[in-house]
Amino acid sequence: MSTAPRYTVADHAAWEGDWELIDGVAVSMTPSPFGPHAERLSRLAAALWNAINATDCRATVLAEIDWIVANDTVVRPDLVVVCGPAPPRHVERPPALVAEILSTATRDRDLTVKRELYETHGVRWYVIIDPDDGESVLLRLGKAGRYESFPASGRREIDLCPDCTVTVEFTHDLVG
Repeated sequence: MSTAPRYTVADHAAWEGDWELIDGVAVSMTPSPFGPHAERLSRLAAALWNAINATDCRATVLAEIDWIVANDTVVRPDLVVVCGPAPPRHVERPPALVAEILSTATRDRDLTVKRELYETHGVRWYVIIDPDDGESVLLRLGKAGRYESFPASGRREIDLCPDCTVTVEFTHDLVG
C-alpha cells in the first residue's frame, strides 16, 4: 500500500513555483488564470478598497498572499481582507474575508475543499465569483459556525472587523 508524501510549511517555503499545501498534500497552482479572472480580481479589490476608505475602518485588502492555516496547510486565496495593517510576511490568522474567482483549474477545490477549510477556520465572509456563468455568491459565517448563502448582487453591508462595516456594491461588471 503506497501513501502520498505529507509536507509541511517548511517544505512549502523551499519549493519553486506556485503551490498550495492542503492537509499536507501539495497542490499545483498552474496554469495561471486568464483575463476575465484577473479583471474580476482587480475590480473586487478596487471595490473593497473604496468601501474601506469610505469609513474609518482599519482593514487591508491583499491579493495573492499566502495564508498559513496550520503546519500542513498553506493556501493562496485570490484576495483576502485582514483586520489591521498588512502582515510583514504571510497571513497567519483567519482573514475577515476571502474571495476566490473560479477558474477551470480551481473550480472544484474552491467550491468544496476551500469552502470547508475557510468555514472551519472561521473566515467570516467568503465571496465566490464565477466569471464564466456570472453566478456569484456571498457566504457569511453564521452563529452555528456554518456558512449562510446570499446572492452577490446589489448593495451589501459586510461586517469585516469589530470596528468595521462597509457597504459594497456588487455590480454585474464586478461579479458577472
